[in-house]
Amino acid sequence: MEKPTIKVAAAVIYENGKFLCMQRCRSTKDYISEHWEFPGGKIEDGETGYDTLLREIREEMAWQVFVGPCIGTVEHDYPDFHITLTAYLCRGGEGEFKMYNHLDYKWLTIEELPTLKWTEADRKLLELL
Repeated sequence: MEKPTIKVAAAVIYENGKFLCMQRCRSTKDYISEHWEFPGGKIEDGETGYDTLLREIREEMAWQVFVGPCIGTVEHDYPDFHITLTAYLCRGGEGEFKMYNHLDYKWLTIEELPTLKWTEADRKLLELL
């Protein structure tokens, strides 16, 4: 049986020489539970990656981001689905964000990024940075 493909947009938020990294909540799927990721979410029918990021960051973080150029796309097979993950370079908005869907966050330099336990798809994005 063929795995479903999920299209996801990721916001690689870069400010003051550091990237915003978000820790996923606990999940029954141990391969993503409490792993780190760039914020974002599933691209809905009729949405662009740009639209998705504006919506998802607003919903999950009560924050506005400024979406810039596409960095690139990676593909990854998880045990029960295939992900097509497209990343966009972004800048954060005014004020502080909230964490409705995450356990923790860190602002890290590019050299510090590999020290986290990333989801496999997001780990592939590090190579594009």
